[in-house]
Amino acid sequence: YRTLGKTGLKVSALSLGVSAFGGVFGDVDPGECNACIDLALDHGINLLDTSPFYGLTRSEAMLGRCLKGIPRNRYVLATKVGRYGTKMQDFDFSGPRVRRSVEESLQRLAVDYVDIIQCHDIEFGSLDQIINETIPALRQLVREGKARFVGITGLPLKAFRTVLARAEADTVLSYCHYALNDTAL
Repeated sequence: YRTLGKTGLKVSALSLGVSAFGGVFGDVDPGECNACIDLALDHGINLLDTSPFYGLTRSEAMLGRCLKGIPRNRYVLATKVGRYGTKMQDFDFSGPRVRRSVEESLQRLAVDYVDIIQCHDIEFGSLDQIINETIPALRQLVREGKARFVGITGLPLKAFRTVLARAEADTVLSYCHYALNDTAL
């Protein structure tokens, strides 16, 4: 287990991303999704990551069904805001939309709070808006108890540098930049 970012949360070195639960790679069997969650938790994986974008909300809904009856202290739950489809017009980092998005995610996931709420693929939004509107809206949701920590996600490292120079994030999720062939992160 490792401490995740500035959160103090102890999370497994491997996390489980459940985009596949949304059917993005083909049909899914609910029983197999349940077995996947049970196996992961039983083997010590405690960080679960999803998004309303994955399967256009189906991943969150399936994960919520799979977590039913599992004690909330057995997992760390992360989801995202800002990306809701595949087209540019499907990105919306406005304060009112991300607030609604968190409420919708809580309903689909059948929980009272998420541990980490992340701005999804920040490079597709206005970084000024993310700094001045999105992150403050998410911080308000933290104060209300609907999330515990705020994170940012994306690919270009320059976008992280821009945002982190002007706003505080508890976690950063970057893909493709910390692997055997690329250690830029």
